[in-house]
Amino acid sequence: MDETAPVPQQDSQSLWSDIKESIRGSHRNYTTGPIGRAILLLAIPMVLEMIMESVFAVVDIYWVSHLGGDIAKEAVTTVGLTESMLTLVYALAIGLSIGAMAMVARRIGEQNPEGAARAAVQAIALALIVSIVIGVIGALLAPKLLKLMGGSPWVVEHGVSFTRVMLACNVTVVMLFMINAIFRGAGDAAIAMRTL
Repeated sequence: MDETAPVPQQDSQSLWSDIKESIRGSHRNYTTGPIGRAILLLAIPMVLEMIMESVFAVVDIYWVSHLGGDIAKEAVTTVGLTESMLTLVYALAIGLSIGAMAMVARRIGEQNPEGAARAAVQAIALALIVSIVIGVIGALLAPKLLKLMGGSPWVVEHGVSFTRVMLACNVTVVMLFMINAIFRGAGDAAIAMRTL
């Protein structure tokens, strides 16, 4: 019985050290060792990364809501409509990044870092092409998209610049998702969290 008493304390210390290691990041082979520990070490930075990503729109809305007067309401509407459009871009970027992460992880699991690097470069090239196409279309159609989303005439007239910039510069969001997914696929989820 005396041998089993310290086990919960060791487990809690082990859990705390695993949490610290997952945030700090470490280079390890996740294909060996306990699967539960590997999942924990990869999941904690990913969850923290997703929490930080969800804060982007909230911060935009917070700052434009402080403009004051009637402008604040219309500005918040502009940000909300634009973020709704960007959600489609996020969905596409997440889909592409999941595919890239799977390809890189497979090559890393096969002990083929050169193949993982080729897959990463091809995924980045694909992400750049897709984001440029979305950027050009989004910038050109921004007023029509705002009107289609139900924006008021003020939002369409004054908010179109914000929408154009956000849609035209979607490459930053797409590349953020893609590069972070490549790092996660390579087994370094902590650096993906830090880059965000």
